[in-house]
Amino acid sequence: MLKKFDKKDEESGGGSNPFQHLEKSAVLQEARVFNETPINPRKCAHILTKILYLINQGEHLGTTEATEAFFAMTKLFQSNDPTLRRMCYLTIKEMSCIAEDVIIVTSSLTKDMTGKEDNYRGPAVRALCQITDSTMLQAIERYMKQAIVDKVPSVSSSALVSSLHLLKCSFDVVKRWVNEAQEAASSDNIMVQYHALGLLYHVRKNDRLAVNKMISKFTRHGLKSPFAYCMMIRVASKQLEEEDGSRDSPLFDFIESCLRNKHEMVVYEAASAIVNLPGCSAKELAPAVSVLQLFCSSPKAALRYAAVRTLNKVAMKHPSAVTACNLDLENLVTDSNRSIATLAITTLLKTGSESSIDRLMKQISSFMSEISDEFKVVVVQAISALCQKYPRKHAVLMNFLFTMLREEGGFEYKRAIVDCIISIIEENSESKETGLSHLCEFIEDCEFTVLATRILHLLGQEGPKTNNPSKYIRFIYNRVVLEHEEVRAGAVSALAKFGAQNEEMLPSILVLLKRCVMDDDNEVRDRATFYLNVLEQKQKALNAGYILNGLTVSIPGLERALQQYTLEPSEKPFDLKSVPLATTPMAEQRTGKVPTGPQPEKVAATRQEIFQEQLAAVPEFQGLGPLFKSSPEPAALTESETEYVVRCTKHTFADHMVFQFDCTNTLNDQTLENVTVQMEPTEAYEVLCYVPARSLPYNQPGTCYTLVALPKEDPTTVACTFSCMMKFTVKDCDPTTGETDEEGYEDEYVLEDLEVTVVDHIQKVLKVNFEAAWDEVGDEFEKEETFTLSTIKTLEEAVGNIVKFLGMHPCERSDKVPDNKNTHTLLLAGVFRGGHDILVRARLLLLETVTMQVTARSSEELPVDVILASVG
Repeated sequence: MLKKFDKKDEESGGGSNPFQHLEKSAVLQEARVFNETPINPRKCAHILTKILYLINQGEHLGTTEATEAFFAMTKLFQSNDPTLRRMCYLTIKEMSCIAEDVIIVTSSLTKDMTGKEDNYRGPAVRALCQITDSTMLQAIERYMKQAIVDKVPSVSSSALVSSLHLLKCSFDVVKRWVNEAQEAASSDNIMVQYHALGLLYHVRKNDRLAVNKMISKFTRHGLKSPFAYCMMIRVASKQLEEEDGSRDSPLFDFIESCLRNKHEMVVYEAASAIVNLPGCSAKELAPAVSVLQLFCSSPKAALRYAAVRTLNKVAMKHPSAVTACNLDLENLVTDSNRSIATLAITTLLKTGSESSIDRLMKQISSFMSEISDEFKVVVVQAISALCQKYPRKHAVLMNFLFTMLREEGGFEYKRAIVDCIISIIEENSESKETGLSHLCEFIEDCEFTVLATRILHLLGQEGPKTNNPSKYIRFIYNRVVLEHEEVRAGAVSALAKFGAQNEEMLPSILVLLKRCVMDDDNEVRDRATFYLNVLEQKQKALNAGYILNGLTVSIPGLERALQQYTLEPSEKPFDLKSVPLATTPMAEQRTGKVPTGPQPEKVAATRQEIFQEQLAAVPEFQGLGPLFKSSPEPAALTESETEYVVRCTKHTFADHMVFQFDCTNTLNDQTLENVTVQMEPTEAYEVLCYVPARSLPYNQPGTCYTLVALPKEDPTTVACTFSCMMKFTVKDCDPTTGETDEEGYEDEYVLEDLEVTVVDHIQKVLKVNFEAAWDEVGDEFEKEETFTLSTIKTLEEAVGNIVKFLGMHPCERSDKVPDNKNTHTLLLAGVFRGGHDILVRARLLLLETVTMQVTARSSEELPVDVILASVG
């Protein structure tokens, strides 16, 4: 009976899917038709289609009902209708993992697989391999070998692809079919050759030498299939990456030779492989770029798109290599395909001259509204790269970005523009006020909370340092009046930063914050009340510590420490220094983002908190106090291939260090017991005790510890080298049974030396406002010294080495050295063990060598002395 659709159904596309309202029970009821005699092929094929539709829509079929339907379907093999037989094969494959006893159709499939009807043989092979497990595979192995070398291409391809799937569960059996696969690889049919090479590669991919031989063999004799060529190019480029091979390698020569292939697909694959190889120079890229240049003038849109997209990627790293294509790219600017035109313009922006920027920007603006957000983001990324390349063009580019910001667009697109404007503001002080004004206008009607809070954070950070900070207050306070709670909270924080840095504006800011105290939202009220009380004290140190720089501790760690303090009442006041520091700068300090959505009830423990718990459980380490720092990466004290593998993690406490040695015994014929690592220091460090690993069976990691006291007589000497010796008792064991001898003998194993440097005593912290932090610490323990860095010839190298050597956080982008400058000031912040803030201002002067004047401040004298002693 036909269903009558009314006009409304027709308009909504109600009649487009005849299976839209299928019910599983009704379809399975219909499946009883399979048992009727004679078989109605057309009706049965329609029911099988419904079953396949339900399965592919995610409908759950129970094991019993699926098995019943499957057994009924097996009766359909009595019909020779080709359409029905094809539907049977498809249904067998889909139901093989749902129904039970599907192997009942093995004989029917084997018969079809070896029969004379070629149209049945290929699908029968695929269905048979789908229902065959590793235990039954040997029964059909002979048929599979025959099918792989079959003269009918569809049968051979089916067998090869099925073999590829079987590799996952029966690698050893399929491996025996290599000779047949090699024979198939010589086939004249392009798909058979492609599938055969795919199988051969996956059998051999863990043997690098065998893969190289395979590439050499097939490339020497030439391949008939362009698909096979493409696969060989990918395999060759993967081998090159893994071997870090030079461009003199025969693999690279093969890829380059494919640039002259008669198939466009192969030529593009070779060009793409060359430009994506790491470490390619502009000269090595030239042949690939030339080919892509030819594709730019192809009549096929797909080739033009592929070429210009690949050139766009090349232009990011090697703009000079793409310059030769500029004329061809300019021709693509007017391409009817807007995606191609966009990529062409953005590539030209990366490779063109400063004088061509204005013209290109006009061309882009003519069709910006016609392209998707994805390509708009590509344009923004190109503009961001231009800003770094041509600082004098900031004004033009900023205006263009602001025009884009006012247009319609999604979150990713708007975020890319905001990121770009912020990077321009940070890189170029002259464009700061223009950029801030643009962003102020944008948040007046910004619908994205994350972007609004980020811009408010930036205004609080940069606004007070401008010539006329008061002009930003209206925009910020508007957010308090008009926006929802997350943005209001960000606006309150921004207002407080203006009040903390500008005495003239403070009375007005206090009035505005008093209004915020009556807000409906807890977070907004709490922030306003807190900032109001701090600002009313009118103390620079309080402003710096609580408004401008904020907490540098781990928030989850603070929560746990406060909870612990309330559970165990103490007369001592809560000590903030007992809380672990934030291992990465807090998100809100960095970007001004306020967390959105419900927060998890339990915050996952950090790596340092896990170490704290592990070490606290060791009786010998009781009383060491809170863990200050753990080294971010374990140091390897042995090669990875040696009989014993040892890695060390350094844990620093206020007056001690604990060295954690993770040891693995890779010898299966012995067990190690009572394992310790004996340490001999070169400086005044004192080894207090060893905590052994009781037993190290074969390939089971174990941990031992060494506790060391820091120098007391000369506490400024923190750098030290320890010679390490692993000592243990060896007991031989039987590799097969694991039985261990009762008697053992003492042995030792020399390890690499272990170094402790000033980095192990300092934790990085972010100070958003360095000047405020500098004033907060005060000059009571300030010291200054001048050094000559005789081996360093550039300011960039000097800055990089100092940051790495001291292990402190560069503040206010001071690690970025402006071009063509011979003076620079590096600002560094950190916390010394024990919880003392340490700040360093390093003034660098470049003449023939680099001279450095280091000024250090801290709340204690020791951190200052340690810094100056370690630099000296």
